[in-house]
Amino acid sequence: MDITIFHNPRCGTSRNTLELIRAAGHAPHVIAYLSSPPTRAQLASMIAQAGLSVREAVRSKESLYGELGLDDPAVGDDALLDAMIAHPILINRPFVTTPNGVRLCRPAERVREIL
Repeated sequence: MDITIFHNPRCGTSRNTLELIRAAGHAPHVIAYLSSPPTRAQLASMIAQAGLSVREAVRSKESLYGELGLDDPAVGDDALLDAMIAHPILINRPFVTTPNGVRLCRPAERVREIL
C-alpha cells in the first residue's frame, strides 16, 4: 500500500503514528515536512480530503500562531494556508495519506481508519 506520512520526528504523536503504520506491516514514505513541506495545493487537498477546515489543520499551540495574528477569527482560509506554507511548523501533524484516504492522525490511532 502506498502510504505517506508528513512527519516531525520531534513530535510524540507523529512518532507514534509512524510506529503504528510500521507495526501494521507497511513501509511508508516519510516526508520531514518541516524541511520538505507540501505545496499549497497539496496541503489544501489533504485538508479537504481529511474532512477538516483549514483552521482545524493549523497548529494553534505554536507561539507563531498568535504572533502572526492567526488567532483572529477574521483571518480567512487563504491567509491561513499562506502562513502554513511560509511557516511549516504551523501545519498540524501528522497528516497521513493512503489509497483509503487522508487523516490528521491526532490521536495517532486515527491512522487505523485508513490502513
